[in-house]
Amino acid sequence: MIKIENLIKKFSSKEFETLALNSVSLEVKSGEFVAIMGPSGCGKSTLLNIIGMLDSATEGRYFFQNQAVNKLSESKLSKLRRGTIGFIFQSFNLIDELTIYENVELPLLYLNLSTEERANRVNEALIATKMPHRANYFPQQLSGGQQQRVAIARAVVSKPKLILADEPTGNLDSANGEEIMNLLTSLNESGTTIIMVTHSASDADKANRIVHLLDGHVISENFK
Repeated sequence: MIKIENLIKKFSSKEFETLALNSVSLEVKSGEFVAIMGPSGCGKSTLLNIIGMLDSATEGRYFFQNQAVNKLSESKLSKLRRGTIGFIFQSFNLIDELTIYENVELPLLYLNLSTEERANRVNEALIATKMPHRANYFPQQLSGGQQQRVAIARAVVSKPKLILADEPTGNLDSANGEEIMNLLTSLNESGTTIIMVTHSASDADKANRIVHLLDGHVISENFK
């Protein structure tokens, strides 16, 4: 599904140039659950953003489903992301002014689906995350664990082939964190590819491969 070759990412200002990723090569097969670990500032989130096509590499090549991503225009990148990649963020990134139902429905508005099909998918996603009884609530009326469940529902509602999770349990207590990891494990067992950035060794243990980054390099990979 994903093939990255000699990826380099530089952030430049007038005074400094920071090398966030340094010759990173990585392959992820369809159906894998990969955890990316490393200290703060090692390039984990930068790599995830490039995989999710939210950012671009300075050098190197990135293939997603055999397409050369670095050669695509922004409009084609947006079209490729849409309905193919779901995102889960540490800070949930829900829209406070929208209800839970509307937050989950949002990705579907770009897929040209009928109102009935959107409703079916939203209800299915909310049931899968045990949140249908909160459909008419607003994000600020929910606990952190409940908001992350909604974020997962939003990520899966378009039935993406790939889910990218950036510290999905980072703002949760251990009990809610374990529930979120169980949800992600269940999604992976149903065939969804997951790439997760985490500082948590116990969360990473749910994956079937752990990639360790240090100073922008892949220093090791552990298969389970």
